[in-house]
Amino acid sequence: MTKKDLRIVYLGTPEFAVASLRALVEGGYNVVAVVTMPDKPAGRGHQVQYSDVKKYALEVGLPVLQPEKLKDEAFIEELRSYKADLQIVVAFRMLPEVVWTMPRLGTFNIHGSLLPQYRGAAPINWAVMNGEKETGLTTFMLKHEIDTGNMILQERIPIGEDENVGSVHDRLMELSKSMVLRTVDLIIDCENQGIQVPTTPQPEVAELKPAPKIFKEDCEIKFAEKTAQEVHNFVRGLSPYPAAWANLTIHGQVFENVKIYAVEISGSRDLEASKGIIIPCKEGAVNILELQVPGKKRMDAKAFLNGIH
Repeated sequence: MTKKDLRIVYLGTPEFAVASLRALVEGGYNVVAVVTMPDKPAGRGHQVQYSDVKKYALEVGLPVLQPEKLKDEAFIEELRSYKADLQIVVAFRMLPEVVWTMPRLGTFNIHGSLLPQYRGAAPINWAVMNGEKETGLTTFMLKHEIDTGNMILQERIPIGEDENVGSVHDRLMELSKSMVLRTVDLIIDCENQGIQVPTTPQPEVAELKPAPKIFKEDCEIKFAEKTAQEVHNFVRGLSPYPAAWANLTIHGQVFENVKIYAVEISGSRDLEASKGIIIPCKEGAVNILELQVPGKKRMDAKAFLNGIH
């Protein structure tokens, strides 16, 4: 079997998933169909918006399946008609067993963490928010419990002390291109040798750190409950998206729902003595560097202060 013989169905939705799909297509692998989220209205005009994966799939002429329900019989039959040998999942929904067991070589997932840590929908955000020094990618075979299958490959990258989640996301997205090809090539090699793909059970750890989906209420900065270091990690773990926020009182003026994109740990807790925006924390203080008030553009603290004097 060659890469042109292996029939692949690819499942993914956001920009992160496009990199691996592009690597497969441009590498000459036989992607026979793509499954992605249904179109949805977005913006003030409620115009229909395609997922990033759908946009790319249409550009290169790949069939696109967009089921509302993954257990829908019509979808299952259409998916089965593509006779996939292998399915690849990157940043998609939880799959029912009838879907992930369909290909004869199974279904593997690329997950944005060093499993078993950070199972869930937002692994990159949570790793940075928790102040981790490294993260990475893991490919693993799907099974019933989410993000628990046996691992195929794992790759590590460091996280810089001041690096935000946007930067880590982009580096992992770049890494995913080689990761997906290495995993598929390994599966093809094992198939040609008539052997099982070598996998490793996820290790048992004393404390599992989850990575649940992040909602707006989760993004509020509670300065009085966190140390300066924790606030620093929290902000960069949510920057640039979905962005940490807080209600601020500056020079007697109240600003609600202010998005905060960057802070630094400050040596001062005295707001009036500072030319910046110093916020006291449970321990220490932070200096806000970049923010966005509702209805205004994102700006640095100096420009913001000049505008309110």
